[in-house]
Amino acid sequence: MASVYGKNFTVSIFGQSHSAAIGVVVDGLPAGFPVDLDRLQRFMDRRAPGQGPRTTSRKEADRVEVLSGLVGNVTCGAPLAMVIRNTNTRSQDYDNIRDVPRPGHADFTAHVKFRGHEDVSGGGHFSGRLTAPLCAAGGIFLQLLAKKGITVKAEILEIGGNREDPLGEIDRARMDLDSVGGLVGCTISGVPAGIGDPMFDGLENRIAQAVFGIPAVKGIDFGSGFDAARRRGSENNDPFYYDEEGRVRTRTNNAGGILGGISDGMDITFRAAFKPTPSIARPQDSISFSKGENAVLEVHGRHDPCIVLRAVPVVEAAAAMAVADAMGPALLSSGGPASAE
Repeated sequence: MASVYGKNFTVSIFGQSHSAAIGVVVDGLPAGFPVDLDRLQRFMDRRAPGQGPRTTSRKEADRVEVLSGLVGNVTCGAPLAMVIRNTNTRSQDYDNIRDVPRPGHADFTAHVKFRGHEDVSGGGHFSGRLTAPLCAAGGIFLQLLAKKGITVKAEILEIGGNREDPLGEIDRARMDLDSVGGLVGCTISGVPAGIGDPMFDGLENRIAQAVFGIPAVKGIDFGSGFDAARRRGSENNDPFYYDEEGRVRTRTNNAGGILGGISDGMDITFRAAFKPTPSIARPQDSISFSKGENAVLEVHGRHDPCIVLRAVPVVEAAAAMAVADAMGPALLSSGGPASAE
């Protein structure tokens, strides 16, 4: 199914932007793992809407409500089910979009695929609102990975091509009734060598699949990424050496910590490109389904002028989910795979 991820751990996300609730079910978690719900909520708060003029004014507490899978905040072996109530919806703001789709949004393709039965309000199941349950699941995996000494950290690299004044770029776009995209970088530290597989189950593949599940992501590259296409092998290869503890390391990390789909023990690094938010206050050319003719769309409602600010923890959540799933039994064992020596 489209909204289900994972092989060793199964993550299933459900709900729509304006449904009663959104949520996630995580299956395969080991019994006896203590979950810090306060830490999880602090992670959720980083993604929550309504945090200032540079984000949507929609106010949602994004409080995680655990329905099953925990006994006394400790996993019991049953699927972990979590929901987040939707409390501040204004579905009437989307009435005109039922007939006139937003350029750059999934309104048109959803209409074609689901034959007009799709939930348009707030973007339905295509909304960035669904990154909240992704963060809930990812927050659990971050805690699991931390027990193995693995950390995941994302940051904004640029917005609208601006590295020097990224927030100013958002302000200028907002004043122009427009939106802007950006780049988020992510570093995963502590993953031992040997995690992943060749071909279709490679570590890059797994991470890319999870990250592309975030609405607005249009590209991802690892290590030197597309810059590698402009280099010679002598420039892009990462020389090996033994460190003082006898571990195999590389002097550079153009590979981004992955060779042949398998981790090499160095930091795993990637960048994710986010497009500008499609919902902008400017009039846009579109079509009318009912009239079968061209139309002009004026978008109402509350929207982020730039999704990148709130996307940082979502990238961390997706990356944590992917790495945890790739590690599988190794993550749950007391020892885990040894680094190459």
